[in-house]
Order: sequence, then structure tokens, then C-alpha cells
Amino acid sequence: MTHRMKVYWPLYVMAIPGIIFLIVFKYIPLAGSVIAFKDYSVFRGFMDSPWVGLKHFATLFRYPDFARVFGNTLVLGFLRIVIVFPVPVLLALMINEIRKSALKKGIQTALYVPHFLSWVIVAGIVFDLFSLSGLFNVVLGWFHYDPVLVMQESAYFRVVYVLTSIWKDAGWGTVVYMAAISAIDPQLYESAMIDGASRFKQIRLITFPLLLPTVLVLLLLEIGNFLDLGFDQVFNLQTPMTYSVGDILDTYVFRTGIQQAQYSFATAVGLFQSVIGFILVYIFNRLSKKVSDGGLW
Repeated sequence: MTHRMKVYWPLYVMAIPGIIFLIVFKYIPLAGSVIAFKDYSVFRGFMDSPWVGLKHFATLFRYPDFARVFGNTLVLGFLRIVIVFPVPVLLALMINEIRKSALKKGIQTALYVPHFLSWVIVAGIVFDLFSLSGLFNVVLGWFHYDPVLVMQESAYFRVVYVLTSIWKDAGWGTVVYMAAISAIDPQLYESAMIDGASRFKQIRLITFPLLLPTVLVLLLLEIGNFLDLGFDQVFNLQTPMTYSVGDILDTYVFRTGIQQAQYSFATAVGLFQSVIGFILVYIFNRLSKKVSDGGLW
């Protein structure tokens, strides 16, 4: 170990900021999770606040709308895994087939740009697009259809959630996949071409199988955040009329926990999400090892 550190010391130095970040913002805050089992008071601190055990978890499960909120979280998480997650993989495979370098870089840049917009801006664009005078209803008017208030109709919220997720983050998600594809040995493609393999067969038999371990690792990380759907996106896109299908654990905690200074309850919900995420990652990691001999550990 000492010999390796002497040889690769520049890499270890580069890793120091990341390690410090993990310790300060990930591991140290874990000690604060104890307030999920206490009636936390900012004046008494989390050490001296009274211990209440599983009271806040019981409050969460007894909440009349818990089934609806938890169900919405599961549905949106499922849609993100099944529909949103595969899109960057497909985009990376398609971009990799572009032969003109300038066109390839231009498409990549155009796909990356939305990632750098905040959800506040994206939500503003979406609300303008689907307003009564927005482009969507203008086009409907051309075909003599009545205007539709998409953002106020619960039936459209999940569609909007999926589409905005793809538009904003799919391009950025191709970065890792493009890097993995670029690391594939070109001689494999040359051998396939000599054997008469078409471009589609090269993708199916070379590119995708060698990309699959990377896909599985990122899928496991995504599953770990299954219940963490992104507060910013849902909060900025939902309206009171779409609470029935758009209210998730994060937005519920914000309204009933953070805004009302119920920090113990908010922490209990966060701990509940983390435990579910850990269980899912453990299960799917075992499955991925059986399928491809890969996984996070």
C-alpha cells in the first residue's frame, strides 16, 4: 500500500478534495439522523432533546394521505427508471454513429445545454408553453381544438414530469456513456467489419455488451435514489390542482415538516427514504452480479 501511494501519489492528492467533501457533507451529517428519534428543539440541541423513539415514523404512516403520497413517489420513480433512464443510453449510441466531428460536437452541445438551466427557469418555460396563449394551445387552435390547461390538469402532470426530465438531463447523462464507448478497442470494430458485420450488428454485438457494465452501475445508483425524485423539479412543476398525482414525499415533507419547523419529522422521512433506497440497491446489486458479474461491490 505504501509503495502504491508513493508511485501514484498525484492520484491520491487529486482524490483528497472528493474525500473531504464526502466526509464533511455525507458522513458527518449522518450523526444528525438521531433527531428522527427525538423531539428536536433548536434551543436544546440534538443531544439534549427528548427521546421519542419511533413516534415520527408512526406519524408518517398514520398520515391520512400517506398512501397517496407514497404511491405518487413510487409511480414517478418507476417512470424515471423505465422511461427516463434508458434515453441517455440510446442517445449515446446514436451520437456515436455520427461520423462528422463538427456535427457530432454540435449535437452534443445542444443536448448538454438544458442541464445547466435551473428547474425554476425550466418550469417557467413549461408554464408559458402550455398557457392559454402558449405555443401548445396556439397549435391546437390551428386544428380547431379547444385549449387545454395542461399544467392544471392532473392527467398530464406525469407526462410533463417525464418529458421535462428527458429534455433537461438526458443529454448530460450521455457524458459517462460516451466516455465508456470511446474506451472500446477500435480493433473490435475493424474485425467485425472484416467479417461483414453491419453498423447495427456492431452496436448490438460490440458496443452495447461492452457498455452494459457501465449502464448497470449507473442503474444501481439511480435505484438508490428511487424515492429521491428531485424536490426542485416536482415543486416547481406542480400546482394545487395536481397534488393528487404530483405530491411526493419531498414536497409533503417541505409543507408539513420544513415550513412548520418539524425537523425531527422531516429527518424521519429522509431516513425512511434512505433505508428503502439501501434495500433496493442491495437487492439489485445481487441481481446484477448474477446477470453480468458486475455491481457496486
